[in-house]
Amino acid sequence: MAEKNQQMFASANGYSRKDEESVTLQSEDELKRQKRIKLAMYVGGFIVFQIIVMTVFGLTVMKVKTPKVRLGAISVQSLNSVPATPSFDTTFTTQIRVKNTNWGPYKFDASIAMFMYQGMAVGQVSIPKSKAGIRSTKKIDVTVSLNSNGLPSSNLRSDLNGGILTLSSQAILTGKVELMFIMKKKKSTNMDCTIAFDLSSKAIQTLQCK
Repeated sequence: MAEKNQQMFASANGYSRKDEESVTLQSEDELKRQKRIKLAMYVGGFIVFQIIVMTVFGLTVMKVKTPKVRLGAISVQSLNSVPATPSFDTTFTTQIRVKNTNWGPYKFDASIAMFMYQGMAVGQVSIPKSKAGIRSTKKIDVTVSLNSNGLPSSNLRSDLNGGILTLSSQAILTGKVELMFIMKKKKSTNMDCTIAFDLSSKAIQTLQCK
């Protein structure tokens, strides 16, 4: 009888150990499965993050915008006008400002800014070859001398009598935006400004640039 009990107890212990081993194996398999799931989630999250970063990088840093060129504030040195002739001459200082909003420098070639009265040239100033740095504005100081030599007198006399002399200034800059030292993108930019001189006060009334 005792021998039968021992056999039954041994058999029960055997089943118990097998059950424990089975549970242990199942637990290990479950842990491995959960680890694989977590790893897949981490990898997937990292890939999504990289896609977002590359998209933002492409839409911001790698997107090339057209630089802007404008005239800065004008300081009149001299301004003379004679409605009877009619004629005028003026000298003033200003700045050619090249604004670059790109994540790379804008290197532009030498150019010329023309000053005109009703589409006819009254003077010009040279713009030297230079560079606008990363997200910065290049300021070029210039002295401009203009006169009405060679202009027809029809409209000029009435404008001088009216006390306001309106001139325009135009320029075209051509150059390249360099990104990451590997990509160069050609970009041209236009300046189109209108200057109104108050002849009585011999000062600038308005300066507007598009």
